[in-house]
Amino acid sequence: MIELDINPKVIIEPTCGIGNFIEAAANLFPFASNIIGVEINPSYLREFTEKNELLPDQRCEVKQGDFFEFDWTSLINQFNHQVLVLGNFPWVTNSQQGTMGSENLPKKSNFQKHAGLDALTGKSNFDISEWMLIKAIHWLQNRDATLAMLCKTSVARKLLNYIHSNKLNLGSCVTYKIDAKKYFHANVDACLLVCKFDSNSQNYFCDVFSSLESSESHRIGYQNNLLVKDINAFTKLSHLYAVNSGAKWRSGVKHDCSNVMEFRKIDNLFVNGFGEAIELEETYLFPLLKGSDVAQNRINATNRYILVTQKFIGESTESIRHIAPKTWRYLEDYGEYLDNRKSKIYQHNPRFSVFGVGDYSFKLWKIAICGLYKKLDFRLVGAIANKSVIFDDTVYFISFENEQVARENFELLNSPAAISFYSSMVFWDEKRPIKSSILNCLNLTLLADLEYLTADARR
Repeated sequence: MIELDINPKVIIEPTCGIGNFIEAAANLFPFASNIIGVEINPSYLREFTEKNELLPDQRCEVKQGDFFEFDWTSLINQFNHQVLVLGNFPWVTNSQQGTMGSENLPKKSNFQKHAGLDALTGKSNFDISEWMLIKAIHWLQNRDATLAMLCKTSVARKLLNYIHSNKLNLGSCVTYKIDAKKYFHANVDACLLVCKFDSNSQNYFCDVFSSLESSESHRIGYQNNLLVKDINAFTKLSHLYAVNSGAKWRSGVKHDCSNVMEFRKIDNLFVNGFGEAIELEETYLFPLLKGSDVAQNRINATNRYILVTQKFIGESTESIRHIAPKTWRYLEDYGEYLDNRKSKIYQHNPRFSVFGVGDYSFKLWKIAICGLYKKLDFRLVGAIANKSVIFDDTVYFISFENEQVARENFELLNSPAAISFYSSMVFWDEKRPIKSSILNCLNLTLLADLEYLTADARR
């Protein structure tokens, strides 16, 4: 910490446990006058007190308190000196904490202000540490203060995004990668996050080091209000950025009921997820490719099929009753499963609805990529059995009526310029590193013009 010019007078650990960080801070910062820990568990506090009686340090004190109820602002405002808040908040999500039966949770709210579907689906799930770190940032605004926390690397980036989105003060930000498997037996990408605050700076970037010992770093930060992995690399290709790239990348179909809506075709029968052979019209059945199929280039044939009940979101499904009566009867027979889908996106929509459908879903040519895999592998996908291929919702794709246009765009997306552009933006340690928001940033029309000019110059 001395190398980072951190010399606090006051040190606070909001979830101090048995006080290991408190003891370390007392040794590292001999000039700190107050070292304060807060912990909800009384047995941890007793253990710390017993240790401190053997090795007393009059600067250290611990208090019992619940992080989510404690008056942190009043505590910190008692001091006018440089403050360091340090520690290691829980590395679990709010849904995981709830599954474990814990009641020690923040009050539920859409604190990130997600809109529409994002507020109803996965983005409403967040790391408890993310919520706690955001609270800590607000305590430290407009004062000489430092935050030093162990956290997931993805949480550190979300924190930078929150600071940027809310135009909060930030003097500097740096992360040092740590071996979480070695030290914490956790299979996640983790780091030591250090943020310095003052009363006027708004430096919305972060220097990323590969280890605590490394002297080399790259800088992540904002370009066009988008957080990119490597600012320097992105800047060299920023002319390819587009607010509206024309061809829009979409995600595949979401239905949340694979046992009912997905089938394997065996001979002339369709077998659903319950292992039951079903006789259906093929009107609403389409060949299905999953993310793993796309990633592993299994794109020319499939025995998987999916029931797509709508051509666009919100379309009435009543017509299925007359056009494909066997299909309608099947949907009614299994209606209980579809009616009990938990996601709120199905509420107030026609019965048996799906999401992620539009005219783009039914074009015969598509370029696809799986969002979950850690490689920029684009696939050119044509029709299977003379029907449009449908993807699951781990796949992003753009679609075309014309094969030649699809092939030309496929070549562009695999060009060195396109791969370098996307590589400067993708954070490969994320659960879903490839996102539509990134894919849609590339101006394919401009790239095509540049590739043409380059080829013409060679001739």
